[in-house]
Amino acid sequence: MNNFIDKLAESLTPFAAKLGNNRYLTVLRDAFMLAFPLTMFGSIVVVLNNLPFFSDNLKGTLGTLFGNGQNATMSIMTVFVAFGIGYYLTKSYDEDGVFGGAVALASFLILTPFNFATAEGVEIAGALTTDRLGAKGMFIGMFAAFLATEIYVRIKKRGITINMPDGVPEAVSRSFSSLIPAIGTLTVFLLLNASVVGLLNTNLHDIVYTFIQKPLTGLGSSLPATLLALFLTQMLWFFGLHGQVIINSVLDPIWQTLSLENLEAFKAGQELPHIITKSFMDTFTVGLGGTGMTLMVVVLMAFVMKSQQMKEIGRLGIGPGIFNVNEPVIFGLPIVLNASVAIPWILTPLVVTTFNYFMMYSGIFPLTTGVIVPWTVPLFFSGMMATNSVMGGVLQLIDVVIVAAIWFPFLKVQDRLNLKEEV
Repeated sequence: MNNFIDKLAESLTPFAAKLGNNRYLTVLRDAFMLAFPLTMFGSIVVVLNNLPFFSDNLKGTLGTLFGNGQNATMSIMTVFVAFGIGYYLTKSYDEDGVFGGAVALASFLILTPFNFATAEGVEIAGALTTDRLGAKGMFIGMFAAFLATEIYVRIKKRGITINMPDGVPEAVSRSFSSLIPAIGTLTVFLLLNASVVGLLNTNLHDIVYTFIQKPLTGLGSSLPATLLALFLTQMLWFFGLHGQVIINSVLDPIWQTLSLENLEAFKAGQELPHIITKSFMDTFTVGLGGTGMTLMVVVLMAFVMKSQQMKEIGRLGIGPGIFNVNEPVIFGLPIVLNASVAIPWILTPLVVTTFNYFMMYSGIFPLTTGVIVPWTVPLFFSGMMATNSVMGGVLQLIDVVIVAAIWFPFLKVQDRLNLKEEV
């Protein structure tokens, strides 16, 4: 068994390290983190406006008064992500990030239709819709931001800039230095948009949404793809690599888009379209005690196991575990490279996620509404916030019972070995 683990580690570690250090995945992660405080504020507004015991009339009034808290944050999340990609990608090339972010955002907006049709078929010109700046525009926003930044940086690196003499204020000098690269980049996107509109009589938003975003989100919302992502996350953590940073950097754009689509449906009083969302992944996987759902593991160690080693690690892990921080048990038990707990470590998230998926699919428990709940919110409360129902918290309580049932026999075996060593 140990030989197999060593060989697997030799194969996976270099690949995971390269993936984790990839420039574009790192930039994408940082861009979403830039938008995180804003989307969190929007989520809190949505939760407070739609508390389960409020009447429909009160919810409508609160939506009118405070709805812009969500409209100006979560509903236009692509704006912040596009700017963040431009900013961080430009900085990674040691260039001025602010101008790169501004050019990336402007490039995305050039590709965005400034018109929409009402439900009655009336065409409204000179206006943007939040879906183009939110869920529906997420992938075109990322595409535009990455491409625009690469063009902008390459023009700057070639020295095609206006250099001002010494003594000119720094802000003026930086602005003129970015003038030609910005004009060149925006011209490319203007011509691209004109070609799509003129030749195809459509827009790049609809093309990307239909042929790329919709199939990818459909794949990302499936149970098999979710289980594969969880399996890879657990495997990477088993070898001491931060699985979430590596895997989520690839899948977060898909899960975030699914959350935004659920949120739009929730606001409109429609049926929620997706079970798997960013909220689902945060609340019903990490929200059960951290990666691997280990809150009940530390509880069992602290209060049920008999060896002094188990008890000490369990007691140390309970405090952080309540807030879904579980490094003490990952490196203290340890879980990393510990073949005796590899099975429950990898198996538990797969079993619990499958159970939750079918509980929600059957309608027994509610779906996540799309609000982003901080991953540090304790068990039960995070479930209620994510689903706008106390049943979400109840589902989490059932989950931790399943976790305990899977882990108990493996912990007991380890506990007996520890007792022999202590004696």
